[in-house]
Amino acid sequence: MSGSGTSDQTITEPADYTDAFLRGVLESAKSIAVVGASADPVKASYFVMKYLRDKGYTVIPVNPKMAGQTILGLAVYASLGDLPEPPDMVDIFRNSAAAAGVTDEAIAAGAKVVWMQLGVRNDEAAARARAAGLTVVMDRCPKMEIQRLYGEIGRIGVNSNVLVTRRRAPTKSFKKLI
Repeated sequence: MSGSGTSDQTITEPADYTDAFLRGVLESAKSIAVVGASADPVKASYFVMKYLRDKGYTVIPVNPKMAGQTILGLAVYASLGDLPEPPDMVDIFRNSAAAAGVTDEAIAAGAKVVWMQLGVRNDEAAARARAAGLTVVMDRCPKMEIQRLYGEIGRIGVNSNVLVTRRRAPTKSFKKLI
């Protein structure tokens, strides 16, 4: 997605992203570089990467400490500059201060989208990215947005194939174990 998608919508707070805007970003991206990727299956970057890969995205792990190794069978790169081709989107699993440098790398690498994870917001970096023609999303998780936008979220975070707002009665009874 080109930066032109951001001109229709000025973002002042993360909650201001429309569903149509987020769908457009997620549907236009085919390859996603995950900066701050981890091989630890309890880390958010690991299960977000796995989820995105399972959804059909080409996922590229980026972590300088793990360069040359693999995560989920995928080669890990040290930086965005080391990638063989520009990713459509860069998903930043780094803190807000570090997001500035990653955003500059994303611009230099030719990415189309900079996506800063939950709790990550850097307005100055976002302004530089937008000025360079990139689309920016801050303080959101692509996994959670896909689940929310396409009805995959259940009460406990698993896909029940039913999206409800009220608690339903249990379908099975559980006997006392003792």
